[in-house]
Amino acid sequence: MDWNNLRLENIADFPDDGPDKVLILRGEITKPGRGGTGGRPRTIPYKIYYPENRTREAQNTTARLPVILWSHGLGGSRDGAGFLGRFLAAYGYILIHLTHPGTDTSLWEGRTEHPWDVIRATHIPRRTTLDRFYDISLIIENLEEIESAHENIRSALDHDRIGMSGHSFGALTTQIACGQYLGAGKRRYRLDVPHIRAGLACSPTHAYNGGEPPDTVYNGIRTPFFCMTGTHDDSPLSGQTYESRLPIYTYAGSPEKYLLVLNGADHMVFAGSRGQLPAYDGIKDHRKLIQIFSLAFWDTYLKDDTLARQWLASAREKIKSMGRYEHRRF
Repeated sequence: MDWNNLRLENIADFPDDGPDKVLILRGEITKPGRGGTGGRPRTIPYKIYYPENRTREAQNTTARLPVILWSHGLGGSRDGAGFLGRFLAAYGYILIHLTHPGTDTSLWEGRTEHPWDVIRATHIPRRTTLDRFYDISLIIENLEEIESAHENIRSALDHDRIGMSGHSFGALTTQIACGQYLGAGKRRYRLDVPHIRAGLACSPTHAYNGGEPPDTVYNGIRTPFFCMTGTHDDSPLSGQTYESRLPIYTYAGSPEKYLLVLNGADHMVFAGSRGQLPAYDGIKDHRKLIQIFSLAFWDTYLKDDTLARQWLASAREKIKSMGRYEHRRF
């Protein structure tokens, strides 16, 4: 990306495709589970987006490609947010989109009711939530096995440059992987994954933690962190407005953190699907802004790109009337 000359005034003209052709792989990995499973085998399906030419180059050199994990929202799957996975892969990343069994499309598939109605009426046991959180460390610890199973990406993944991202419940999964606290009082604990360099949460999700104050809950997030939401990003399940998502940014203990609130953006634009929500005129522009800001963040923290960092630092001037942007560095 030419960060020196990238402007947002003509966002509608920004190309939909990146510089490399993107291909897709699918698979699954089965390992003894943790947390709620009590050690029972857990099978995690995944979908990989990878840049054809850059991956081939990486296999023939020592220049491996950074890895970004994507965690779907409640009732979703590895097929969500394809618009973002393809875009980032085209710029030199390998994306691994996960399906979390127990909080995926199996909740509503085969039912006659609308998926959101089914999900609203479904109780998600704590052990199932913990299974989802532990999926992240399970996948990362088995990256070598995953890439060995696919000749096209074998020896192309950089295990030292890993980012974590997700939407809604996937955003909460990202928050937990980056250090957000679980529990309350003397029973507080973290399930942070040390391998993760940075986290990006689309529709960040608040946690109750037994009434613990937000600074106590979210200051456990210690990686560089980006929160993305929109002024119409109401929860399709609880109806809470986007303001409930802002404390994650405010109280995160990150050394450097970012907030993007897109004017008019709703909950499902970050997932690439609509659900029960009607379409609106700004979807295409919002998706492009999500793509651009995500790429700038990952280029900064997974590629150490100085120009991308400078672009992010000056993005408040660039976003103008399209949304609200904040950046704090400690």
